[in-house]
Amino acid sequence: MNDWGTLMQKKTYNNSVAYLSMYSFGAILILFAFIFDTPLEIGEGFLLILTSPSNLITDYFEIGGIGASFLNSGLILILSAFSLHLNRIKLKGEAVAGLVTVCGFALFGKNLYNSIPIAAGTYLYAYVMKLPPHEVAIPGLFATALGPLVSTLSFGLGLGLYRGLAIGCAAGLIIGFIIIPLAKSFFNFHRGFNLYNIGFTAGIIGMFAAGILRMFNLKIESVSIISQGNNLPLSIILLFVFLFFLLLGLHRNNYSFKGYSKLLKQTGRLKSDFIESCGLGVTLINISLMGFIGWLYVMLIGGQLNGASLGAIFTLMGFSAYGNHPKNTLPIFAGAFLASILNIHEPNSTLSVIATIFGSTLAPIAGYFGLISGIIAGFAHVSMSLNVSYLHGGMNLYNNGFSGAFIAATLVPLFETFGKRKNGIKEDSARPYLSPLSHYNLRNIK
Repeated sequence: MNDWGTLMQKKTYNNSVAYLSMYSFGAILILFAFIFDTPLEIGEGFLLILTSPSNLITDYFEIGGIGASFLNSGLILILSAFSLHLNRIKLKGEAVAGLVTVCGFALFGKNLYNSIPIAAGTYLYAYVMKLPPHEVAIPGLFATALGPLVSTLSFGLGLGLYRGLAIGCAAGLIIGFIIIPLAKSFFNFHRGFNLYNIGFTAGIIGMFAAGILRMFNLKIESVSIISQGNNLPLSIILLFVFLFFLLLGLHRNNYSFKGYSKLLKQTGRLKSDFIESCGLGVTLINISLMGFIGWLYVMLIGGQLNGASLGAIFTLMGFSAYGNHPKNTLPIFAGAFLASILNIHEPNSTLSVIATIFGSTLAPIAGYFGLISGIIAGFAHVSMSLNVSYLHGGMNLYNNGFSGAFIAATLVPLFETFGKRKNGIKEDSARPYLSPLSHYNLRNIK
């Protein structure tokens, strides 16, 4: 029992512990809600969040308060985890990425109202196609990227309350119904080098929706509702969260960093499930460290911690179970920061900050092709991400996944033609460009 290898073989993965970590994270967020605000303030703010159009960038800290935002985030995380648990899904890398991502975006655009119709649409798709519900449960989490379309139709276009609710919910059902087969097809576009695959699919759907609405002279544009001045209390909360995941990871990993070097050798290209390949403990350590790196970046450049930047940090943490680690992400950060200091936007503005952190969607390029390629991808990502939100009018919360797919589809063939893979990388040369969900069947995709 004292032998490290034998011990780790027993402690590599435990589904109950994985779910407990997610439920505990959600409970911690709800606890923070009541530390910041009174129950009355939280209730009033929560109602404002539920009835907000919620298109990018709508910082829930600004419109509903920090307490209500954390309540929304914690509730969505717990209910999403319960949904996966109910479907008996093993909480591996992709599931963790989905849960922590929806938790992050619940701070700036995703809420219980605009998420439920889309999730219901994915289950309707499963029913019609005679698929078991567990096959759509995880993609259903990511599909809520188009929550702002539901909210905007319901509350943002002056359609009237009942008419708006009916149209918004119907749109959500349609989105959920069509997004999974589309995502399966669109995966081939970027070939697994864009971690936020569903963001590209959602961007295409959002682009069509925005075009139709504009065709009928219904104004639909991105917004900029952003809070500031909360760096100290939010830093304390984040550091506590990082410590929570670090201690849990160390406990699962026999209080060591053994095995972390193996994780750092992964390219991150979809599907790179770190829980499956390196164990739960090592993955939780990576989640903690990547969250700290995201927070440190914001602090070093003098940025603001708000709903949007916390959402970006949480997403980075989530995908640290499914593709991101320091070695493949820091080159992306470097290229994105270079673009930020050269363009017309301030590098410490929230827009630039989240473009940099979300640029980590292209980490597989750095992991596969190396440092210079990663810097080029990060630089290119900023130029694209700051300009494509008009196409979907802010309806797609995963705007950087939309942008990242175009960057990957453009750069990867060039790197393959004029460059070469990093030395020592033996994977991918014969990989079929199909679903990353190889642990499900090929009818499904994230």
